[in-house]
Amino acid sequence: MRRADRLFQIVQLLRRSSQPVTAEAIATELETSKRSVYRDIAALMAQRVPVRGEAGIGYVLDSGFDMPPLMLTSDEVEAAVLGAQWVAGRGDPALARAARDLIAKIAATVPERLRPVVLEPALGAPKTWNVLPETLDMAAMRGAIHSARKVALHYKDEKEAETRRTIWPFQVAYRETTRIVIAWCETRDDFRMFRTDRVILAEVLEDRYPARPAALRAKWRAHLREQYGVEEH
Repeated sequence: MRRADRLFQIVQLLRRSSQPVTAEAIATELETSKRSVYRDIAALMAQRVPVRGEAGIGYVLDSGFDMPPLMLTSDEVEAAVLGAQWVAGRGDPALARAARDLIAKIAATVPERLRPVVLEPALGAPKTWNVLPETLDMAAMRGAIHSARKVALHYKDEKEAETRRTIWPFQVAYRETTRIVIAWCETRDDFRMFRTDRVILAEVLEDRYPARPAALRAKWRAHLREQYGVEEH
């Protein structure tokens, strides 16, 4: 790997991490030596890239640092296209359309040498998904999550029992044939998961719930670790 490419990869690695990254972890991912990483970090600092940290503790990249757009490797393009294909086949109509638009934008923007990776991909996601019928407006539910709004839910469980409750939705998860809305339920005063194919009616309310969706997601992950020793991704 050329040194310029390695410097770029170090910045990318630091950008995607929310915690300090050690020189050893960087060296392992880039398949180089820690000595080379130390030199590269020093070179980045000399170029006024806002990297902070020290050997033995780890390095972080200050927020707000901009890089030229779409400086992507072949693997990154392939990952983005595969992910967009998956969403195009499984997302709600608005999200699927956005995924197809994304693939077209990537193809139009990447360098000519990378265009075959987009237009003639070696990997592919299934174009169809046997999702169970549902009446829930997923675009509206995603909007409720982004705006932290409460949702009045009319729901039927696996025993056909119907309930009405107010929830604080914060995440949508995908299973083999169903989508799941993960939320805090005011009625149960606890986290609950709702299969979208069992939703009879959902109304997004004007009331905002008193928490950030990201904070609820963090609490949900902690709940999973405590209860089951696993973490939702």
